[in-house]
Amino acid sequence: MPVTDQVGDFLTRIRNAGAAGHSHTQAPLSKVKERIAAILKDQGFIDNYEVIHDGVQGVIKIKLRYHNKKHVIREIKRVSKPGRRIYSPVEQLPKVYNSLGIAIVSTSKGIMTDKQARHYNVGGEVICTIW
Repeated sequence: MPVTDQVGDFLTRIRNAGAAGHSHTQAPLSKVKERIAAILKDQGFIDNYEVIHDGVQGVIKIKLRYHNKKHVIREIKRVSKPGRRIYSPVEQLPKVYNSLGIAIVSTSKGIMTDKQARHYNVGGEVICTIW
């Protein structure tokens, strides 16, 4: 059965693998998922990610990060969904847990964190929040 929300499926795979204590998880590749994985790595939520080209679509493999045998990502939540898109101007971008977490935003300048979006003074679609 085809998945209608590719990003939601990707975030759920990360959440479930962390809850189950797995070291890796993988998902079908897309540019959006690759950019989200790059942001998660830069922010320290995952150890690494690897893009595997298999001649068809490709796979993105995520190496999860743990601290004292607990998953580093406490909560990863999809905000904007295919049935209800959530857009936010730069002044109203969410601050996740008093800036301890991040929001990933799709802007006209690319996919970035809420902090980067404030720096560039652009708003956009709030994809998800992580802390």
